[in-house]
Amino acid sequence: MNPKHVVSKSLGEEYYYLKHPSGLGIYIHPKKDYSSNYAILGTNFGSINNKFRLKNEKSFTEVPDGIAHYLEHKIFETPEGDAFSLFAKTGASANAYTSFEKTAFLFSCTDNFEKSLNILLDFVSSPYFTPENVEKERGIICQEIKMYEDSPDWKVFINLLGAMYKSHPINKDIAGSVESISKITPELLYKCYDSFYNLHNMTLCMVGNMDPDKIFTIVNKKLNYSMPVEVERYFPDEPHDVVKNYVSQNFDIKSSMFNLGFKENILPFHRATNEELVYTDIMLSYFSSPSSEMYNKLLNEGLINTATFSGEYLEGPGYASVIFSGESKDPEKTSEIIRDYMRKIHENGLDREAFERAKKAVYGRSLSVFNNVKNIANLTLEFDFSGKELFEYMYILQDATLEKVNNRLKKELDPNYSSLSVVKPYEK
Repeated sequence: MNPKHVVSKSLGEEYYYLKHPSGLGIYIHPKKDYSSNYAILGTNFGSINNKFRLKNEKSFTEVPDGIAHYLEHKIFETPEGDAFSLFAKTGASANAYTSFEKTAFLFSCTDNFEKSLNILLDFVSSPYFTPENVEKERGIICQEIKMYEDSPDWKVFINLLGAMYKSHPINKDIAGSVESISKITPELLYKCYDSFYNLHNMTLCMVGNMDPDKIFTIVNKKLNYSMPVEVERYFPDEPHDVVKNYVSQNFDIKSSMFNLGFKENILPFHRATNEELVYTDIMLSYFSSPSSEMYNKLLNEGLINTATFSGEYLEGPGYASVIFSGESKDPEKTSEIIRDYMRKIHENGLDREAFERAKKAVYGRSLSVFNNVKNIANLTLEFDFSGKELFEYMYILQDATLEKVNNRLKKELDPNYSSLSVVKPYEK
């Protein structure tokens, strides 16, 4: 086994990659002068993967919403106790999360990296589900679901996805609902684990002051060859039209918040390419720049503030949208100004001088990612699962032109396919 050594002289960065015989994809980014180390082990299984079948199965299995998140909670439990207590003995700080398309387990430490790595590989590969411990977890997750139901930041986002997407499971809350998780059983958890926690569907990313040869030796001792599990995922066809143009909810808050989403028209399993990602990132920087006509109009009229206004690109298999968000005294007027600006920008394209500033801003932010072990590992995992390469993004960014970004603009930010989600204070 000879790991692939990838070096970028222009970035001054390197990493090693190995597709291990066990099936696990392994990335190591050595950072010799760093005192902190970080590791993240992810599986390509998130909340949207609620309908699937194995290669030898005739029919699809449809699992309750929230089962990926539920499984994340249960993975930490071992016959000897909670895996968090094991990490505490090595001095590592551990955590986990579930997103729409993946589940990840991670830890950071300054010492005892090898011991902590062994713990990570052990508990993720040894599930322990019983009727008793599954039932016990149900109450904990119900409380978590209720907590998010009371979060205006989260609800304005989830409500937007429900307003934009009719069929795609992106319109469901990652944790599911109290009703949906009541249907989760140990058998269903093992079904999902056996289908998606196969090492061929997983990737391990490590960054810090570490010797790649030593790390690969540890992994070789820990992992054995495994047969790949072929899983067919199911996503329904999603129309380009949004479900609702407007949705609102009242909360006990002082100022209104908004999410304005522009829905992209893509195929069921499409993932954004590095080119699409780069050009969209430049556009988002362009629109949120202090030199942007749209940004200045909103700011001068007191409709947004610099602390909360932002734009992001949300994309995954079969879904993609640009989302502007922030606090506003008048979300409806704010959204209309943004929509009008998008109509204008579709006709005229981006300004060349402002484009160059936006491109430099994106490049500077992207370079800063390589100064943080956590950011490097998380982004490497994200790129791996979406079929992209980390350094390639930077090369494409360097070569980005106004013409290429304007061509990308034609497929995005169409006001005819947009939705506004608002959370407002209760009326006195």
